[in-house]
Amino acid sequence: MGDSIKTLGQINGWVDSNSTQRIILCVIVVGSLCLLLANLGNQFLWEDEAQTALVSKTILTDGVPRGYDGKNFFSQEGGAEYGDNYLWRWHTWLPFYVLAGFYKIFGVTTFVSRLPFVLFGFGTVLLVYFFAGTLWPKTRIPAIAAGLLAVSIPFLILSRQCRYYSMAMFFCVLALHAYVAMLSKKRYSALMLFVVSTLLFHTQHFYIISLFAAILLHAAIFGRHILKILLVVIVVVMLVNGPWLIWLAGMQYQAKTMNLSELVNCARTFSTDIFRFVFPLWLLGLLLVVIIIILAKTKHFPLRGQGLSFWSNLSLPIFFIVSNIISLSVMAHVPYFRYIAPSIPLLIILIAAIVYVAGRIHLPLAVLTVVLLFTTTGRIGDYFYEITHDYDGPCEGIARYLNEHGNPDDVVAITYGDMVLKFYTNMRIVGGLTGEPIEPAKDARWVIIRKYVHLDFDAKVRVYLANNVEWSRYRAITINYPDIPWENRESPNAHLFRTCTDEDKVVIYERVK
Repeated sequence: MGDSIKTLGQINGWVDSNSTQRIILCVIVVGSLCLLLANLGNQFLWEDEAQTALVSKTILTDGVPRGYDGKNFFSQEGGAEYGDNYLWRWHTWLPFYVLAGFYKIFGVTTFVSRLPFVLFGFGTVLLVYFFAGTLWPKTRIPAIAAGLLAVSIPFLILSRQCRYYSMAMFFCVLALHAYVAMLSKKRYSALMLFVVSTLLFHTQHFYIISLFAAILLHAAIFGRHILKILLVVIVVVMLVNGPWLIWLAGMQYQAKTMNLSELVNCARTFSTDIFRFVFPLWLLGLLLVVIIIILAKTKHFPLRGQGLSFWSNLSLPIFFIVSNIISLSVMAHVPYFRYIAPSIPLLIILIAAIVYVAGRIHLPLAVLTVVLLFTTTGRIGDYFYEITHDYDGPCEGIARYLNEHGNPDDVVAITYGDMVLKFYTNMRIVGGLTGEPIEPAKDARWVIIRKYVHLDFDAKVRVYLANNVEWSRYRAITINYPDIPWENRESPNAHLFRTCTDEDKVVIYERVK
């Protein structure tokens, strides 16, 4: 690396010995595993998680992911997610095959459903350590970044989901790591970028746009010496995976309305969520102060060079975060927080750099920064409660009651929560968001009308049940589980850390005549 890459460490003089770094890393590793694995199987999967689990199970019998197993449908978009023979085309398939492999080895349980994604989350913590080390070697930034990520509540929640989020985080960071290796002309780095980009595509294909946009912009400014080979890698990735993209694009789903107002609203929502849950707005002011101080203390900050400059280090994660927000604002129908998951490790790296330099300016300033960070974005106390206590959600109560009092050949009609019941029972479940014919509900043994309505699909199911079920043949059974909207959500603003105690109880109707 050039002299400029050493500048940050030199002007601050905060360098650990190798033995100290290893001890710190071991502490982070143990702590991260404990926080990720603790109480992992306690909470039942919620709708989106259950969908991933159900589709993955079809691989064990059919060899490919399908949206129907011969008994139940697994759609949450009125059947839009699959094509001919129910072949799944809503998501690329790598997460399904990874989970199916774990099911094959360890069996089908709640814990196993989340285990591979937790392991990718843990791998992301390690990757952040080594990636930050390539950007700012011989400093404490890697340890600070890995430590902050390991206790980041949004990161922990997303990594503990039976969904692709942690895999996307892992492969995005690894792809950026491969790109940095290309800048340093490391052997096989171009091949590594090709492989990792392909794995990212098959984890969640739209992140490939964020990645390529970020590294192309970065290379155009800071790495023109690799621009040609980078373009070759990107073209090859698109050629190899293009057929998949064409196939996925043929899915019958309503296209997003492309208007400026909607794009701005999505970008505003994503940005607001970042500032609220990960990177508080006041950190931007501190970042500006840090930059000014570094400029004042150093004589030479080249904008280009063979090595990675300070500006290059700072801009690479920023370019990805911005491109991620822009691309998601264009493509996402709803600006869910989970979509910005790959940006979280990079935001944490930026925070770690700010904390580190703040500490070299004045150590209490770094301590104050971390305290304010946890005060404004962290709910670590709530998270500790969650991983040390039992949690009860509505679908857990329904599934447990049906398994205890029902039979595998029973028909269950429900307005919402069908995916969870399909995973935890062997019954025929109708209703929900599948868009399938609802006529079997007329004579269902069990009928559950959930308190909350989510979309037009479950609203129509609710109306059908109200008008077509012969209610005089049913008795109401109230179970001691809260009828909250979801089992639990992955979004920080909707996630529950403890059982809700101030909600109406779930009511199950059983046919008795």
